Amino acid sequence: MSDILFIKTSSLGDVIHHMPAVSDARRQRPDARIGWVVEEAFAPLVRLHRAVDEVIPVASRRWRRAAFSPSTWREIVTFLRAMRSQTHGTVIDAQGLVRSAIIARFARGRRHGYDRASVREWPARYFYDAHYRVDRSLHAIVRNRMLTAQALGYAPDGPLDFGLDRAALTAGAGARVAVLLHATARPEKEWPVASWITLGRWLGNQGYRVMLPWGTAAERQRSVEIAAALPGAEVPDLRPLDEVARLVARASIVVGVDTGLLHLAAALGVPLVAIFLGTEPEQHGPLGAGKIEVIGRLGQIPAVDEVRAAIERIA
Repeated sequence: MSDILFIKTSSLGDVIHHMPAVSDARRQRPDARIGWVVEEAFAPLVRLHRAVDEVIPVASRRWRRAAFSPSTWREIVTFLRAMRSQTHGTVIDAQGLVRSAIIARFARGRRHGYDRASVREWPARYFYDAHYRVDRSLHAIVRNRMLTAQALGYAPDGPLDFGLDRAALTAGAGARVAVLLHATARPEKEWPVASWITLGRWLGNQGYRVMLPWGTAAERQRSVEIAAALPGAEVPDLRPLDEVARLVARASIVVGVDTGLLHLAAALGVPLVAIFLGTEPEQHGPLGAGKIEVIGRLGQIPAVDEVRAAIERIA
């Protein structure tokens, strides 16, 4: 049983943006048992959060791909039975989608979520017992903290705490490493391959070992294409997120587009340069305790020289 059960299932950036709210809840309720329902792919990362006592994986993405498979339905029934088997004091749906609200509906406890003006999908509000207004124009981290604070009855304050311990993840760190995060699910967020290659060559000349992580087959192909033009660059194998967190934590510098791993670097306090092209940084930009430079904005393609200058300011 969890005294507080959070439902924030995906995506990676959304999960990371919810971490400070969980840390807030722990500060306010130091003796509470805290659970978190999250997509199975992100569960290894959530388990690294200091304040989380129980991680409950859900496989909704995988289930959608095999919706008519008998094994899918068996897994769904098992998950729902597990949700109904224990009582929670407070259930907070921080996702605000119909699918996350349905998960909340099967949790036994008082269910809290956004009101009609604040929720991302308006039918979700019908699944909640208590509703809260949070300005949708605010940064996602602020929204999560405000919703959680209202549900638990305190005022959100204090510095951002993502609940991750970078020092514990950096054992064995050695050479100067630059992690380049080119991969994104939305084409309008992509920075040109030629720009990555030019930047990577400059980083190599500065003594950095370049790493190009990826998450899908298409992203791996792009990593290989960039690495082929950069002597000594590495394309690591696909790894679970806790191992990726260790890779990012060991980096001397991270450069990336608006993607989940960029926000993970910010959460870990790694110096980073964020390249924005398809989203506005005011609502989606990386926040954290480390040095952060944000270059570009919606509809603009930053030049390599701008990114290089940003690296020199924080490296």
